[in-house]
Amino acid sequence: MSAKKSNSRFQEFWDDFRREKSGLIGLGILAVAILVVIFEPLFLPYKDVNEGNWRNISYWEDNSSAAPPAWTNIFTSKKSAVSTTFNSPEVSTEEDPNYGLVTTYSFKYNYKYDLPPLDLIIRAKASGMSLFLMELERPDGNIVPVGEQFFEGLNEDQIRFSMDTDAASNAYEFARQFASEEALANSDSTTIRPTFVAFSETGSDMLSARVPLKGTYTLRIRVPSFITDDSNNVLEDLRLIVTGRVSGILGTDTYKRDIFTGIVAGLKWALFIGLATSVVSVLFGVMYGIISAYFGGFVDTSMQFVYQIFAGIPVMPLLIVLAAIFKPSIWIIMGVMIVFSWTGSVMTVRSMAFQIKEETFVEAAKALGSGKWRIIFKHIAPILLPYSFASMALAVPGTIVYEASLSLLGLGDPTIITWGQILHDAQNSGATLNGLWWWIVPPGLFIALMGATFAFLGFAMDKILNPKLRTR
Repeated sequence: MSAKKSNSRFQEFWDDFRREKSGLIGLGILAVAILVVIFEPLFLPYKDVNEGNWRNISYWEDNSSAAPPAWTNIFTSKKSAVSTTFNSPEVSTEEDPNYGLVTTYSFKYNYKYDLPPLDLIIRAKASGMSLFLMELERPDGNIVPVGEQFFEGLNEDQIRFSMDTDAASNAYEFARQFASEEALANSDSTTIRPTFVAFSETGSDMLSARVPLKGTYTLRIRVPSFITDDSNNVLEDLRLIVTGRVSGILGTDTYKRDIFTGIVAGLKWALFIGLATSVVSVLFGVMYGIISAYFGGFVDTSMQFVYQIFAGIPVMPLLIVLAAIFKPSIWIIMGVMIVFSWTGSVMTVRSMAFQIKEETFVEAAKALGSGKWRIIFKHIAPILLPYSFASMALAVPGTIVYEASLSLLGLGDPTIITWGQILHDAQNSGATLNGLWWWIVPPGLFIALMGATFAFLGFAMDKILNPKLRTR
């Protein structure tokens, strides 16, 4: 009967909840957020970001700096190359008169933009020795000699070759075949970007005109047989990274970090901080109000005196002081918010508990010999706890904003990824002055969206569970 009664109550609540459109919107957004957290690895473009790599500069070195989102190409007249990674090269083997048997790894890149990529980066994991002979075949049939790279003494190490830094002289020599003497006199290998040369039409003014040569480019990496035949020499996870001028769904920041990755990784912390803090603080406040009302007298007076003290202490200034004194930790921040945020529901619950303790069923329980704590937890708390659900939902936005504000001031926990930390880095790097709106708007919008989600849920539940609001 108890299970049937619970199901009946839930069905009644759900029937009322479905009539609240804002509540359904909030529930839908929350469901999507929870699914994203559960399946986070599927949404993260960079899978290892949660392993302390958010602030690891070398982890992001292959990205472009302060690149707008890829979809901004829709709104520009000149289309920029998009950052792309190629993981599956074509593999072939042929005989070479100088090196013997050579294995060739080929990456095909369809260049269809007006502005060239900033860099072509080759990465691989290797052991033993590795010799790379690299060249770039253009759509017009010309070959740009990218360069040679020899590695030895490797033990499953990451090897990296950047065309922008390691092939400047080769690109300049290629341009010398076509550029005029006047153009060459005004430039040298230190002033040109190799990709600007490689992706431009040839001609006497190719160093200045930079007319894009669109079509399919083929980057070949030739590895001599003495590398592959030795069992101690291993080459794997070979990939080509095209560093574009626009990147990803939400772009990159000045530290080359993918902002979309930070937003997704920060979602679980927003939910955890908001839900954990609000649930614990509201439950404590509800029980505090019930106990204060039920015992009354000196107990009620003493508890209300303590309540007034905690209610009069502003939480945000206290968080700022504590974070400045102690090493910023998310657990300390959450603990402080719990200690000083439980006062919100006390007075409402206390007034309701005063009425309930005079009800007939409570008097009957006393007559049957029930103790005070049994009456509190068995008869009064189950009636008042449902009213706390709305308070919990409404408390979440404030908690998220507290953490974001603290992080924005540079007093948050730097070991985790939060939306407030992203905004803090944007502020320190002058994102507003430099027009990097994609670094500021997304985390701000998601903070507002998550706050609105729980506000919608809280208002809907408050209207259902509080009979006085039904007529509003």
